[in-house]
Amino acid sequence: MPRRSQEDRSRTTRANLERAGRRLFGERGYSAVSAEDIVAEAGVTRGALHHHYGDKRGLFITVLEQLEADNTAEVGAAVAALPDPGDTLAAMATGLNTFLAISRRPETVRIAMSDGPAVIGWQAWREMESRHGLGLITTQLEQAVQAGLVPALPVRTLAQLILAAITEAGMIVAHAEDSEAAAEETAHCVLAMLSSLLTPPTG
Repeated sequence: MPRRSQEDRSRTTRANLERAGRRLFGERGYSAVSAEDIVAEAGVTRGALHHHYGDKRGLFITVLEQLEADNTAEVGAAVAALPDPGDTLAAMATGLNTFLAISRRPETVRIAMSDGPAVIGWQAWREMESRHGLGLITTQLEQAVQAGLVPALPVRTLAQLILAAITEAGMIVAHAEDSEAAAEETAHCVLAMLSSLLTPPTG
């Protein structure tokens, strides 16, 4: 029982720190948030932050990973809710539009699109993007190839190139003065690129 109680307390402490970090990083940005701000918001000690995450950066990486996972799950749910999730073009359009809508949220703009590359480095940020978004794109492409809708190109490489285009579209939207107009413009361009891959099924 004491061991379980300690595990429960640790779990609660981590949840409080991550919730506080996500709110503060999302509202103020990484550089404007101190470790003291985080522990005060979470109602824990500075030692708890260091014990579980090492430092503020360690907590930020955890928060960023969680945000990426949540965003990917939201895109996946939007695609799964389609009347025919196997409709490749509809799935691509829905996934893209959902991602671009997410890219306009202040929390995503600050944490994932602005501070993410700066805090963890561009390469590490791209690798994190790939861990969360690549699987969805790869699955859609594999289904499209099997259905004869996409040429039999190397799926993994093609998925990485598509992810890079979609990620760049999100960056454009996140940093645009008129994010709504930018979302419409980038969606149109990316969908035109994706549509060109599709091979109409022969009767």
